[in-house]
This record gives sequence, structure tokens and C-alpha cells, in this order.
Amino acid sequence: MSRISLFNSPLLLGFDHFERALDRVSKAAADGYPPYNVEQTGDSTLRITLAVAGFTMDDLNIQVEDNQLVVRGRQSDDKERVYLHRGIAARQFQRSFVLAEGIEVEGAWLDNGLLHIDLVRPLPESRVRTVEIRQAGKATQGRITQGKIGVATGKASE
Repeated sequence: MSRISLFNSPLLLGFDHFERALDRVSKAAADGYPPYNVEQTGDSTLRITLAVAGFTMDDLNIQVEDNQLVVRGRQSDDKERVYLHRGIAARQFQRSFVLAEGIEVEGAWLDNGLLHIDLVRPLPESRVRTVEIRQAGKATQGRITQGKIGVATGKASE
């Protein structure tokens, strides 16, 4: 079955990284362990809380890899314990979150089996730029040299 891309329109140039991000999100959503919450704690701050009961700080690892927050957990099996019934499995996990451009991890802490990760989303700077429209003619048929348009002779105009 062929896959139809949402970003193959000629009006959406340069959005292929969004398509890759959506692919990563759909793959990460398939596994439901560990459960998590995402909450907005301020105008530009977020908090991700993961339920990681039974994990210590040494069992957990948090990394940012190419705008992707990756949380990994690996519990070591205690060889000295003898279980009559084992309903709580010591399992490993990897949970990924795709971060928008500019979001930074501010910090993380473990409290009562909950791993909290604080994120900051800086407010974007407003950028407005006017593009000059030039008259078509011989003067604009040259090449662009360091931001200036050269005449047909190839010399940069002053």
C-alpha cells in the first residue's frame, strides 16, 4: 500500500522535516508505557510527568537528540530476591517526545515515582522584512554579487 504524503504540495516547500516529525510521533505513540501527562505550567513553560514507579535516578536517562526528548529507563533485576509471585515486572522503556523548534529542557526531578521534566518555550521574535520589487530590464539581468545586482557586464554595481 503506498503512502500519501501531506507535504508533497508545491505550496509547502521545505516542510519535509515536519513529515519526518509526524512519522516519529506516530511510531512513539504505539507504546503506552510509561503513562505520562503534559501540562502547561505558565505562558511559556510546560511540564512532562511520567509515572516511573520502581525506578531510581540511576535507572533513568534523559537526552535531547535532534529536537527529540528521549527518556529511557532500565531496571536491574535483583538476583538475591526470591519471588513467590511477581506481578511487577522489571522492564525497560524508551519514551520519545518531539520538541518544537526552540523548546529547551530546563530541568528534571524524581518525586514519589513520578519523573517531572520542565520545558521552556521562548517567545518568538517578530521579524518583518520588506522585499524590494525591481523593474525588469537589462540592469537586472546580471548576476547577484554579495547582495547587489550586477549589470550584464558581470561587474557589481556601487
